Amino acid sequence: MLNKLLSQFKVFSLSLFAFYFLPWTEEHSTNQLELILIVILSGMAILACTIAFAIVRRKKKAHELGQANARIQESLYESERHVKGLIGLGSLAEKDIEGIEVPCYTFASILAATANFSDSNKLGRGGYGPVYKGTFPGGQDIAVKRLSSVSTQGLQEFKNEVILIAKLQHRNLVRLRGYCIKGDEKILLYEYMPNKSLDSFIFDRTRTLLLDWPMRFEIILGIARGLLYLHQDSRLRVIHRDLKTSNILLDEDMNPKISDFGLAKIFGGKETEASTERIVGTYGYMAPEYALDGFFSIKSDVFSFGVVLLEILSGKKNTGFYQSKQISSLLGHAWKLWTEKKLLDLMDQSLGETCNENQFIKCAVIGLLCIQDEPGDRPTMSNVLYMLDIETATMPIPTQPTFFVNKHFSSSASSSSKPEISLQFESSYQEGR
Repeated sequence: MLNKLLSQFKVFSLSLFAFYFLPWTEEHSTNQLELILIVILSGMAILACTIAFAIVRRKKKAHELGQANARIQESLYESERHVKGLIGLGSLAEKDIEGIEVPCYTFASILAATANFSDSNKLGRGGYGPVYKGTFPGGQDIAVKRLSSVSTQGLQEFKNEVILIAKLQHRNLVRLRGYCIKGDEKILLYEYMPNKSLDSFIFDRTRTLLLDWPMRFEIILGIARGLLYLHQDSRLRVIHRDLKTSNILLDEDMNPKISDFGLAKIFGGKETEASTERIVGTYGYMAPEYALDGFFSIKSDVFSFGVVLLEILSGKKNTGFYQSKQISSLLGHAWKLWTEKKLLDLMDQSLGETCNENQFIKCAVIGLLCIQDEPGDRPTMSNVLYMLDIETATMPIPTQPTFFVNKHFSSSASSSSKPEISLQFESSYQEGR
């Protein structure tokens, strides 16, 4: 188009040159003037048409993009009113769902964003169904969690997750971008995490090399801060009930974000524990009192955090772990190393010289404190963060995780009466390595 404009300008310039500088004769003056006028007017007409065509074309493109965005946004309607109609959780009062703005997208817009749920866009598969990468007009990337038709997560769990993630806002919790319900289709749209989940790093012998010790320690801190927010600092007291490495997502800067709130439980007022006959969660991460008797509390999440912590330190899964006939779990292996004063042998070999041994030992002891059988013996997440943040910590001595729990326990029991150990991290402790 620029070449056309330059061409027309050239014709116009030559015409002006002819008009002013070519010699005039009496017999040719009239014809010459008419020719010049025709050339000038033709050039101006062509130039005007070209400009008009460019303007119309630009407006058409803008209109098409606007229509695409309108289709994407066509179902963003009075979100708060719609969510109030969607929610059916008795534990949420009217005031708890005020101000929630969760965009509801059409199924057609999600199909377009994921190229009809193309396998090339598939990021992985969670416990409740596959997760896809989607891209909306304008280039916004999102993660699309499509619940399987045979998933055990029903409409109630789906509602639970929509409301909880919309209500909870923290840098270490995944952000909900929207949702969709159409027939049997239940879809959640999250912020896109380019580095996927934590388990894809620590259990992969190649990618684990990318996680040096400073990075792992920051991930541990981030998970702890996210859990503390859920248990204590948010407007709702929330028990996650399914914390595991595959539910820890990593953003572009490797910041951890807790995800999957379908099994989460909201506690109100001074409520600190509850029970259920429906045991849900993931084997290997469930606290013994929950797995055996259906009791759960904030200390159940602490147990799961302890398992995740030991997996981050060792690069090994708790489930499927086998050391010997006597040691058939990562937790038992960690306890054995503690009794032998060889906790450094728990270290993922890929950490190499990047590891701060004092921090590593402290984290390992915290992990052992978190996986104790009695909920009352486990620290709170505020205690965990305190121990992680200070250089030298005086901590209770962990008890052996026997993976058996009495039916009668008190999650409010204090561990202040237990013996304590002051970890100065002197060389004598590390001799067993």
